[in-house]
Amino acid sequence: MRRLVFLIASVLVSGLFLWLALRDVPLQDIVDNIRQADFGWILIALATVGLGLWTRAVRWRGLVNNKVTVMQAFHMLNITMLLNQLPLRAGEVARSLLATRSGVPLMTAATSIIVERLLDTLLVVIWLSVALTQAPNAQPDAVRLATLFGVAAVVAFAVVIIFARYPAIAHRILAFVERLLPFLKRLNLGRLLDHVLDGVQPLAHWRSAVHAIGWTIISWVVSAVTFCCMMLAIGIQDYVVLMAVLSLTLASFSIAIPVSVAALGPYEGAVRLAGDAAGISQLLSTSAGFLSHGINVLGYAILGTIGMLAMGVSLSDVMKAGESKKEESASVAAAETGGG
Repeated sequence: MRRLVFLIASVLVSGLFLWLALRDVPLQDIVDNIRQADFGWILIALATVGLGLWTRAVRWRGLVNNKVTVMQAFHMLNITMLLNQLPLRAGEVARSLLATRSGVPLMTAATSIIVERLLDTLLVVIWLSVALTQAPNAQPDAVRLATLFGVAAVVAFAVVIIFARYPAIAHRILAFVERLLPFLKRLNLGRLLDHVLDGVQPLAHWRSAVHAIGWTIISWVVSAVTFCCMMLAIGIQDYVVLMAVLSLTLASFSIAIPVSVAALGPYEGAVRLAGDAAGISQLLSTSAGFLSHGINVLGYAILGTIGMLAMGVSLSDVMKAGESKKEESASVAAAETGGG
């Protein structure tokens, strides 16, 4: 029953955002635009989708201490991206379980994903704040807010690195806060802090930190190139790089919405919003949103299917494993909170 409710909610959310994305833009005009798109740029974009996933695989391999080959990491990541297009989004959990088959400890695999998310979020916030300062139609309040978030993200990242390097400082601060607010002790924040610090440990050592940060930058540059190709394919000629960066960053936040069908609707709405800020026509920006979303999903589907064949697993196998592990983790978390 819970799964059915989630599926219905996903469809409703996608429908709502699609309606918002398509306001005042005839659907037939979007279809015509996509049909007339430059096929050469589309092929290049599809190739860069694969290249972007490859760079992320190299990054993840380093975060799991090189216990898998680059090709194994590539296949696991592709399976992850495919599963994340489906309701329930069990991709990350499935990746952790697949990694254990290659000798990666489950905790190492899980914490590596925490580091990935932290680095990706930091870069996206910084890029968005910089891009908005260059957008001709961006609202001043939005620019100031984005700049504030960008500075806050850098400061927070620096604090996390310090805590990872010197965990005793973090525990002393938590103990001080709990003395001021005794009711917090019931939330078992000490155990949660330990999990977080374990997750960011790779960033406490300069070699692994340089590897992770360097490949994060490379992977996002490749993703920006993918979006540039999509903009050119659909006929956008002005502010191509700006539009690509705005679309990429806003679409990344839209994908984080947990209830939707493959981010359909939120993604297109995000690209349209990017177009509004960059001064691109609503027809072109909405068309670019549908085209870029479709190309990315196509790339994930092709590479994810190849990954499952290479790893010798089926879609149902990894989905069941991922869903069961998510339920188990939720039960453990609830038990720990209740026990605290």
